[in-house]
Amino acid sequence: MAEQDSPPPTEVLFYHLEQQPLERVLPSQVEKTLERGWRAVVQAGSQERLAAIDLALWTYKEDSFLAHGAAKDGYAAEQPVYLTTTGETPNGAGVRFLVDGAEAEAFSGFVRIVYMFDGNDADAVKAARGQWTAAKSAGCPVTYWQQSAAGKWERKA
Repeated sequence: MAEQDSPPPTEVLFYHLEQQPLERVLPSQVEKTLERGWRAVVQAGSQERLAAIDLALWTYKEDSFLAHGAAKDGYAAEQPVYLTTTGETPNGAGVRFLVDGAEAEAFSGFVRIVYMFDGNDADAVKAARGQWTAAKSAGCPVTYWQQSAAGKWERKA
């Protein structure tokens, strides 16, 4: 019997938000995820933040939107982007976005986990450092991204 290859470890990316708010950055990152053929889950730390993300995904561009839904909308398995405040992944997403204090329950089962944290919030920075340590301890490749004054994302670590 041939030994099965184990999946590669989940890549964990940290986006340090300083120049633009989450509702401005997240839609473009979700759009890139969908362009790669992956589905996404966006997990937020509160229902209020989830409502703001819901609106941002519908309105972030004048000429388009990002199709998405949450449990209240039904058809969870068919949603290209699923919004939640829990660790559920009913749409088989390859990428999990963690925002507003949400943390990974596990570092497996995804191609990528993306933490987006407010660089102006000391508690959010501290939590991100803890998640960085946990991801590295789990054997995940981790990268840290910071936005330049010009708005371009630059890999810093």
